[in-house]
Amino acid sequence: MPRLAPKELKLEAKEREHLEKLINRHTTEQQIALRAKIVLLADEGENNRETARKLKISRKMASQWRERWIAGQKSEIEITERIKDAERSGAPAKFKPEQILKLFKLACDDPKNYERPISHWTGRELAEELVTGQWEVYGWQRR
Repeated sequence: MPRLAPKELKLEAKEREHLEKLINRHTTEQQIALRAKIVLLADEGENNRETARKLKISRKMASQWRERWIAGQKSEIEITERIKDAERSGAPAKFKPEQILKLFKLACDDPKNYERPISHWTGRELAEELVTGQWEVYGWQRR
């Protein structure tokens, strides 16, 4: 059974220009530049196998970025957003940014400022200090 040809990808002049600029810019991440090259080769009529061979990537990767680009064109997503990594699923963050900042501030402070008889913070000492501070806050809120 013959393989199906990949979906045709046609770039507008503005899209092509933007992708070429991304590739030529020295500050562009290599992954982004590679994805831009995949899209440009697809626009030139290369199939996924030829694109994969030229860029030394898998056919699956060439196909994936061709499909994502086409889907992005239909939904009119911004050009750079089309070739960025997709949001990943996973557990929500355990700590709020404010809590992380508080931890860093505490870790940079001298333990003696918190009446701790140590010269350097340990993970356990930091946790104890943060939990103590948290309960003190709850106590103040009740007054």
